[in-house]
Amino acid sequence: MLNFDFVLLHVADPLVSADFYSGLLGKPVVESSPGFAMLPLNDKVMLGLWLASDAAPGGGGRPGASEISFDVADGAALSEIHADWTGKGLPILIEPVEMPFGHTFVAADPDGHRIRVVAGVKS
Repeated sequence: MLNFDFVLLHVADPLVSADFYSGLLGKPVVESSPGFAMLPLNDKVMLGLWLASDAAPGGGGRPGASEISFDVADGAALSEIHADWTGKGLPILIEPVEMPFGHTFVAADPDGHRIRVVAGVKS
């Protein structure tokens, strides 16, 4: 059986990305070096931030090529996070919109990775 426990993003600067995600999510960085940083997304899943040029094999990872997604309880929570992230100056790639899977918006991290927030699932 496979257990999902890690998300790995290739980034231009792991220390910058770790600072960004730590501040955004209110989570502590648990490992930090110029080539790699890591912090918890929740009790079971970690976020790894690997220097793209060091990613093995071959270091061909491209910063900004991924999307991570977070669930929130409802539209009010989504609106609150959207306002907070907009106030912090995060680039908003997709303003809040209804989609078949729920109310959502998408922001970008320093490398251009997409950060999606979704409220509810449409039935």
